Amino acid sequence: MRLPLSFAALFLSVVLLQLSTGGVGPLDALSGFALDFTTTEIGLLGSAHFLGFFAGCWWAPRLMGSVGHSRAFAAFTALGAMGLIAHPLVPTPEAWAVFRLASGLSVAGAYTVIEAWLQAEVTNETRGRAMGAYRVADMGASLAAQLVIGVLEPAHYVSYNLLALLCCMALLPITLTRRRQPRTPAAPRLRPALAGARSPLAVAGVLTAALSSASFRMVGPVYGAEVGLAPDQIAFFLAAFVAGGALAQYPVGWIADRYDRRQVLIWLSVAAIASCVATATLTSLSPTGVMIMAAIFGLTTFPIYSIAASHAHDFAEDSERVELSAALMFWYAVGAIAAPSAAAALIEGFGPPALFTMIGLGHLALVIFGLIRRRARPATRRTAYVYAPRTSFLIGRLLSRQRTPRD
Repeated sequence: MRLPLSFAALFLSVVLLQLSTGGVGPLDALSGFALDFTTTEIGLLGSAHFLGFFAGCWWAPRLMGSVGHSRAFAAFTALGAMGLIAHPLVPTPEAWAVFRLASGLSVAGAYTVIEAWLQAEVTNETRGRAMGAYRVADMGASLAAQLVIGVLEPAHYVSYNLLALLCCMALLPITLTRRRQPRTPAAPRLRPALAGARSPLAVAGVLTAALSSASFRMVGPVYGAEVGLAPDQIAFFLAAFVAGGALAQYPVGWIADRYDRRQVLIWLSVAAIASCVATATLTSLSPTGVMIMAAIFGLTTFPIYSIAASHAHDFAEDSERVELSAALMFWYAVGAIAAPSAAAALIEGFGPPALFTMIGLGHLALVIFGLIRRRARPATRRTAYVYAPRTSFLIGRLLSRQRTPRD
């Protein structure tokens, strides 16, 4: 118990930040729906968030080097709170896209600070337990954030103020902690081509993971509203997706450590295609049925990023692991910037099933490419499967020593 307690301030800040920023995406989608935004405009908000996220990953290490961890965290959190408070003041899609740039910057910057702080404090002996506690805090809060949407009224200033209050509360634990701030770590060199050189399939898997997760998280509430779910049911719909993904991590990781990861990726994508086809064609499902399908969709798509990352690390040298993690994050951000806008445009043009048709086609492409890559080269060694959250470029520093090669 001493280890989680020693990082209690960091983990509490993570929980509060996730409760705030994890809820703004679904709330924006439902609020945009209530304000008669087009589906394409709602998708633009999700793309703007990930564009800000990408910029935040670049800027955060440099800001930490200038002002320190606590002040950088305060700046990013304040930026996120400002974006939330501004939503009711200018209720237009163009303004909200700018505010979502701020939320993306806030998330990436704040997580970069926390992960850099953790990296500086943990040792090889405590790394696994620290990451385990971090995952529980992050995923637990992510699940709770989806449920919070059910009690917030869309397009209402009180709803955005409550999320802004949670964002401001995240400031308190990390700025009031008595722990000494660590030295600022050097920012990882970003080499996107490194991921493609080590594993083209891993890049394809990361892009597919972005297509699935980013489009569902940002445009899923529109789909839920279109198929007749009430706002509180949409909250459970999104929570079912996260819960399914969380439940899949351990068993899928166990399988991926024992069999060819490419084969696991292929079969997961086949299962994802099946869930997409079922969801797109079974248009008369009850609310319970829709939520069950969301859980199955999360179970089959959520682990793909971690498996793709593990497969890439199978072919990497120890000295490349941090930069490889940053490169994979780069490709995820690229896919996540484009996916929500594309999904929203398809829903507006062809109806709600088009969301899952697009995702299913993405997984079909991954299956075909995976079969091609299986013939290209054998997997000669394996690193340990590690759940890789898509939070910041610095996550590679926390995960690098957990990946020990296996014969």
